Amino acid sequence: MEIILLDHIEKVGAKHDVVKVKDGYGRNYLIPRGLAIVANRTNMARLDGLKKQGSKKEAAIIAAFRETAAKLDGVVLKIVAKAGESGRLFGSVSAHHVAVALQEQLGIEVDKRIIDMPEEVKELGAYTATVKFHPEVRPEVAFEVVAVEA
Repeated sequence: MEIILLDHIEKVGAKHDVVKVKDGYGRNYLIPRGLAIVANRTNMARLDGLKKQGSKKEAAIIAAFRETAAKLDGVVLKIVAKAGESGRLFGSVSAHHVAVALQEQLGIEVDKRIIDMPEEVKELGAYTATVKFHPEVRPEVAFEVVAVEA
């Protein structure tokens, strides 16, 4: 089934791309949620109009994301966690912890699902995560895991 994507979908395609997907995925998931429309002759003719209309909105959204990304530049978040004497954490630091730190320390509200953790954080130290605001705006966030003061 060929469809026109109305939103960027990870591992499928970018907004306004014409892609081929399995029939069930398109019919039961993408189209009912408003993420895509069928790529028939009528909708293909509307695609240019959708692109022009969407490009103005997209530019405003990207500008807002870049402004937020500029606030993240050069900032090192501090995440406090319980750790043993060897520096190994009791548990691990996840995207949720980074999202909470962004909210508390910088006042930036970010959904934990768009934070890409590079590796499992199970020890004290400095790490870097990527925030996927938009395919064009992916700032890196530096954070440091420190032990709880006794």
